[in-house]
Order: sequence, then structure tokens, then C-alpha cells
Amino acid sequence: MGRGRLRIYLGAAPGVGKTYAMLSEAHRRVERGTDCVVALVEHHERPRTEVLLHGLEQVPRKELRHRGGVFTDMDVDAVLARRPRVALVDELAHTNVPGSRNTKRWQDVEELLDAGIDVISTVDIQHLESLGDVVESITGVRQRETVPDEIVRRADQIELVDMSPQALRRRMAHGNIHRPDKVDAALSDYFRPGNLTALRELALLWVADRADEYLQQYRSEHRVSKIWGSRERIVVGLTGGPEGRTLIRRAARLAEKGAGGEVLAVYVARSDGLTAASPKELAVQRTLVEDLGGTFHHVIGDDVPAALLDFARGANATQIVLGSSRRRAWQYVLGPGVGATVVRESGPDLDVHIVTHEEAAKGRGLPVARGARLGRARIVWGWAVGLAGPVVLALLLNTVDLGLANDMLLFLTVVVAAALLGGLLPALASAALGTLLLNYFYTPPLHRFTIADPKNIVAITVFTGVGVSVASVVDLAARRTQQAARLRAEAEILSFLAGNVLRGETGLEELLERVRETFGMDTAALLERDGDRAPWTCVGRAGPGPGVERPEDADVDVPAGDRLALALTGRVLPAEDRRVLAAFAAQAAVVLDRRRLQEEADRARALAEGNRIRTALLAAVSHDLRTPLAGIKASVSSLRSDDVDWSEEDRAELLAGIEDGADRLDHLVGNLLDMSRLQTGTVTPIIRETDLDEVVPMALGGVPEGSVVLDVPESLPMAAVDAGLLERAVANLVENAVKYSPDAAPVLVAASALADRVELRIVDRGPGVPDEAKERIFAPFQRYGDAPRGAGVGLGLAVARGFAEAMSGSLAAEDTPGGGLTMVLTVPAAAVNAAGLQPVRPVGPERRAS
Repeated sequence: MGRGRLRIYLGAAPGVGKTYAMLSEAHRRVERGTDCVVALVEHHERPRTEVLLHGLEQVPRKELRHRGGVFTDMDVDAVLARRPRVALVDELAHTNVPGSRNTKRWQDVEELLDAGIDVISTVDIQHLESLGDVVESITGVRQRETVPDEIVRRADQIELVDMSPQALRRRMAHGNIHRPDKVDAALSDYFRPGNLTALRELALLWVADRADEYLQQYRSEHRVSKIWGSRERIVVGLTGGPEGRTLIRRAARLAEKGAGGEVLAVYVARSDGLTAASPKELAVQRTLVEDLGGTFHHVIGDDVPAALLDFARGANATQIVLGSSRRRAWQYVLGPGVGATVVRESGPDLDVHIVTHEEAAKGRGLPVARGARLGRARIVWGWAVGLAGPVVLALLLNTVDLGLANDMLLFLTVVVAAALLGGLLPALASAALGTLLLNYFYTPPLHRFTIADPKNIVAITVFTGVGVSVASVVDLAARRTQQAARLRAEAEILSFLAGNVLRGETGLEELLERVRETFGMDTAALLERDGDRAPWTCVGRAGPGPGVERPEDADVDVPAGDRLALALTGRVLPAEDRRVLAAFAAQAAVVLDRRRLQEEADRARALAEGNRIRTALLAAVSHDLRTPLAGIKASVSSLRSDDVDWSEEDRAELLAGIEDGADRLDHLVGNLLDMSRLQTGTVTPIIRETDLDEVVPMALGGVPEGSVVLDVPESLPMAAVDAGLLERAVANLVENAVKYSPDAAPVLVAASALADRVELRIVDRGPGVPDEAKERIFAPFQRYGDAPRGAGVGLGLAVARGFAEAMSGSLAAEDTPGGGLTMVLTVPAAAVNAAGLQPVRPVGPERRAS
């Protein structure tokens, strides 16, 4: 069986009649013989709704206990076992009672749909997740129960249950929605006319957008190309010129005159990517159209009128707004222009508006000299060859007679060379000069600018035409080669950026340095501001030059978002470089967002770790600190009691218990304070040259006598450590080893030197620790295995490692050969003295026992 179908009754506010409409539909289906049951419907004590439940089969609800109360909710298993054809599930966004299978009711509905059961449900517009902020700004109430928009969008049928605000308020006043004691408060708060009108508009627009999506899908599936004017859609054709802002505003005014008008701004770029449009101006126009509620689209097409019309018909647009042509009168000889072509080809379904503007008929302006893209040196060499080459060739040909045909070929070779070096203009000049020299020196009558033989006239004309044609072809080929090389470089840069996006690599400063190196700039900076009138601040910078404080002070600036700008100093970049620069700007914005998200994640992780430690600390205080306190209090109370005459032995035992409890408290509190210092980063070690033979024995005072064997060689170099921190670390390690080592196997504390490090090994013969748990035992509040409560709060090893790392050392756990665990504490050795020798402790008898 396939997936069930979902039908949703959508309303603007509670009380419009969604549940009533759903139950009425259920009665109609039952009358038609459809197996329909009520899985869950809330009638909210509304008599008319409750009456409609009569005659419909209701699946018994499931009872759940929560916080001492008994609640009922939909029994999903019972509905699945009943397997009706249609199930009614009210309030799609409802949160289930804790303890239910799913958290949200829409998740229950998804289970029913997956089982092949059709579902009819209800939801209010304020419960859609994407509209939460909008609804809160209207009503002042934040909706906690929401349903993802995608769940509602996927519904097979959405039916709007509409009611005017006045009718809804009358229904409220008559007591048909809330109890009488709540009517006045509701009418003056949530059910105000303004709130209801705004919510109704939200619901109508949301349903209209869904209807438009269905219409677009239908047109696409049935390949309908004819425009259906169901709503006003206005396409604005942009060229990247300054007149675009005027066109966008004019289109917005046209859209406001029609119900549900929509503005779509379109920029058509050539497929080769080589356009004269200003990226900065296009970015400004994109921001403007989005601020006015429209959308911006970038379309590729060599035939601008055809691409524009195809887009308009595909979007089911009803109007097109174009600007008056910027062509001068004589330029119409080259063709009718985009506007005239669009008007001619638009047909009866599309209205075309030609809007006048300040740039009309002023001409597009000549592009930058195309030869300038070839480089100044090549241009100079091209003109030199184009002008000097024919003269030098003429002087050489005057010494030998090769015939007119060969002379023309040689002059044509010079024209080609000029085109290869300097482009079209030097080649044309070379062809013109070559024509004059051929006529003057090699065409009878000689040394006159006349031609006697008509055949020579044809030859000279053909030479001129071939020279111009060859120059044009060679120039075009040279430019296409250069353009291809440029596009390849751009593609490599964009590929680099895309790879960084996918891998999440490259910090902001590294990216800005890459921008500076790629474009040969002095500095590159990313500027940010909080608002349109707020000052700019620099969030990232690269380069040795002075930084800029505003985008206006930079030689080049590119928007990188609503409140970000990429500013560069050093030189002014040509328009073609700005395309790649815009990609860098967008990547810089992404990197900045990623960095901030990472910082927020780190702060959240630190807060979570702090909360975990605080929770564990409370657990420790509640038990591990209370146990010795309880023992001390009991012993003191016993000693102070006059009811019992204690013997000296009993008194000594009670006092020993008090002393033992106080020692345990001192140890626990010390570890807690040490862990707190490590967590807050306030541990500042005082590093001095220290003899381990002086520190380690002091750390053994807290363990039973004879339980530790100390082995420190006489030749052991001194260590560069903080004596107090080292003593605390060793004491924790030794106490932990003694706790788990058998009584018959004393713990071995051995020291040795390895290169520039001093190593202290604490070896026990206890049960050991498996490899997967060796790192976990160093986490705070960790007890390994079945260590009983009261055996410490699990901070000793964490504090020891923290102190070791604070002294630039390390602490690791290894297996003891033959069974047990070995803690390896490594600290730096003292620095080499002026004589090239390390200081060593004074020679004395080796300590073998604590």
C-alpha cells in the first residue's frame, strides 16, 4: 500500500471553524461509505463542534501520567491497528504529552501516512515555523507549538477556512469560542481587529503562494507556454547601467497597483561571460529590488530579447519594464535594439512598458580600447611594426624585383605581424600604409598615386581587403586566446574558493592575503557595520600598507553582504577583475560567518562543560563531602555525650576517626580547588630548577608507610618544574596507585632521564585499565570500574594531568608488564649551564623506601 494522502484545513486564528469543517467533511465521507474514524479531535467545549462528533467512530485515547496528573492523547498504535481509510487528527502543531512515542503530533501523522492511512488535520497560520517571528511581532505572543513548513507544503490538499475579523469577534462575543469569563480578555488582547486582520492576510498570502506553486507545477508538467494572467508579475530588464534603479522603482509602483503583484528583476549576461556591466551597480540594484520585496535573477543568453522573453513566459509574467534605449540616432542603423525587438516579439499576452530615464539617447559610450587589454608593451611594438615595417620593407624591395604578387604577400605578412602584436588598429594602419607604398613604388606608373592597369586596381583592392580581414581574424584569435587564458585563471580561482567552501578551510586573514596577492594590491580589508548609519569597523585585514576605515577611502570596494564590504588599496581594478573579486567578497563573508559560528560553538561547548562540572561538583558535595562530615559529626557528638563513659581506647578510636575524616575532607577540597583553578586558567606555575629527591618524598606523606618504594638515581638531572604543583600531582598519582595495588605489592616510584626530559613512573600491580579507557580516566569526576562512592570524587588524575601540562609536561597511562597500571609523568629537565653540563642533585645515598 502506498503513502496516505494529507488534507489540511488552514485558518488564520482559533475559532474560524477548522475543526467544524473537518468534522463536516468526515460526515460526508461516511455517508459515501468511506471508513473514517476520529483519531483525536479537541472540541474545546464548543457545543456545535461536540455535536458533530456524534455518529463518528472514535478511537479510544491513551492515558499518560505526567507530574502527578493523568493526561490523554492520541493512541497511534490503536489507530494503526484499526487501519481506517481516513483518520481525523486535530491540531497538527500540538505538542504531545511527555512519555508519548513522538514529541509532536505531526510526527504521529507522518506515521499514519507512511502506513497508507489518509489523514485530515487542522492548523492555524501562526503555528507555521517560518512565520514565528512575524506572528510574534503582530500579536506579541511567541508560539511555542510549531510545525515545519515543509510538512504543510507536502499536503495533497490545503483548504483555507476564512472568516472576517468582525464575524470572528462576534462569534467570540457570543461565547462560541471561549468560556464567557475569558471573552473580554481575549477580545482586548489576541482577538483585536488589527491582529486578526494581519493574521488573515498572512493566511491568504500563504495559501496564494501555495496555489501559485501548484499552478507553476501544472504548467510545467503540461508544457503550457501561454501566459495565464492569474496575478501581476512584472519582469524588469536590467543592463547593469545606472538607469536600472529607476526601472526597478517604476516596476514596484506598477506591482503595488495590482493585488499580489510581484517584481522580478532580470539581468541577461552573454554566455562568454565578457560583459561591460558593473558588478557594483548590479549588487546595488539587487539590494534595491530585494528591499522592495522583489527577486533578482541572472540569466545567460547571447540573444538578449529572446532570453528576456523566454524568462518572462517561463515565470508567467504579465508585464515587462524596459528602459529607453541609450543608443544614439545613428546606432539604429545597426539594428532595432532590445526594446523594439521585445515589443515586436512579446505578443498579445505580455504588456511592455518603455520607461524614459536620464541616460536615454546618451549612448553607451565606447568601451575601453580593446588593445589596452593586450598590454602597453605589445601595443607599442604593434604600432612600431605596423608603421615602420612597411617602410623598411619598401626600402628592401627597392633593391630587388620580386614581382607585384610577391610584394603584396610580404606586405601582408607585416600586417599579420602588426595584428599579432598590437591588435586591430596597428594592423589597419599597416594595411593602409602598405596599400599606399604598393601603389607608389610597385604599381605602374611608378612614383605616382595612380594605377594605369585595371588589373592592378583589382590586385590593390584585394590586398587591402585581405589585409583588413586577416588583421581582424588574427586580432580576434589573439583576443580569444587571451580571454580563454583569463577565464581559465578565473576558473582556477573560483575552483579554489569552491574547494575551500566544501572543506571549510582558509581563515579570514589567509583569504584576504590571497585576495591581495591575486590582484596585486597593497592591502585588503573586510569592513562591517551594524546599520546603514553605523560606523565601519575592520573585522579582518591583510597587507603591510595603511588600512582603510571606510569603503569610500579604498581604491576598490565590493559589497559582501548587507553590512559587509571588501575594501582594497593599491590601484583601481578593471571591470573584468571585479567579477572574481565579488566571488572573493562572498567567500570572505562565508568565512567570517563560519568563524563566528565556531566561536559560538566553542563558547557553548565551554558552557556545557562548565555545567557538567558544576553538576558533578554538586553530586560530590552532596555525598563525598557529606560522608566524612557525617563521620566527624558523629564522633564529636559521641565524645561530647554524657550518657556514655568512654574508655581511653574508645576515645582514641573516635579521635582517629575524626582525624581521618578531616584528612579526607582536606584532600577532597584541595582537589576541588585545584580543578577549579585549572578550569578557570588561573594556574601560573613558578618554574625553578628542582631536585626530584626533595619533592617526591614529601608527596608520599598521605600513604601508609611501606606501601611505596622510591627509586631515584644519583645521576638524575634536576627538573625545571614548580615544586608545589609537582608535589600535588605526584601525591594524587601515588594515592591512586596505592588504592588499587594489592597490599603485598608496594607501588614503585622510579625516576629516569631521557634527552631533555625527566620521567617519573608510578607503577602499581592492580587490576589495570583497558586501552579504550586509558584516556577517559583523566577526565574530571571519573571513577574507573566499580569504585565505591566515598572513594573520592574522581578528580585526582585530572588535577595531576592539568598540573603536568601547566609545567609543559605530560601524563599518560601505560600497562605494567605482568599486570597493573603505570603512570608516566614527564617534565622538562633544567637548562644546560654555561659549561655545557646539566645541574645534578648532590650525590648521596639512594632512597629505597618511603
